[in-house]
Amino acid sequence: MPDSIVFTAARFGFLLLLWIFVFAVVGVIRRDLGARPSRLVAAPRGVVLPGSGRPARVRKGRAATHLVVTEGDLAGTRVSLGDTPITIGRADDSNLVITDDYASARHARLVPRDGQWYVEDLGSTNGTYLDRMKVTAPTPVPLGVPIRIGRTSIELRP
Repeated sequence: MPDSIVFTAARFGFLLLLWIFVFAVVGVIRRDLGARPSRLVAAPRGVVLPGSGRPARVRKGRAATHLVVTEGDLAGTRVSLGDTPITIGRADDSNLVITDDYASARHARLVPRDGQWYVEDLGSTNGTYLDRMKVTAPTPVPLGVPIRIGRTSIELRP
């Protein structure tokens, strides 16, 4: 009799742990697949370049015309920039599809605004980094500064 009570309690405990695991997995999948809409917020004047402690400078007359993959499986890939946002991630509908295990389906987006490109993280699991700083809000991207998504690194070039 006491063995059957212990066995029944163990079965219910295991069942409870299994359901907690299932809900956790579903939550991660929903967060990874469902890109949350984010607002583009204007950056304040004198934005500080991550990791440098000095304001980012935009060189007049030198605008980014290409996005270049510098590290990762797609190293050497060039994407021409226009006036539309560029989405980056593992999803097939991304403008730049990267096959990095550390990238989310809809990982990041590059948005043009007032002659400057801004990078924003789309709620990715592992984060987006500009140089060595984690991107937490739309951040201006200077030419030649690496944007890191997992093992993939990209740069804006003239």
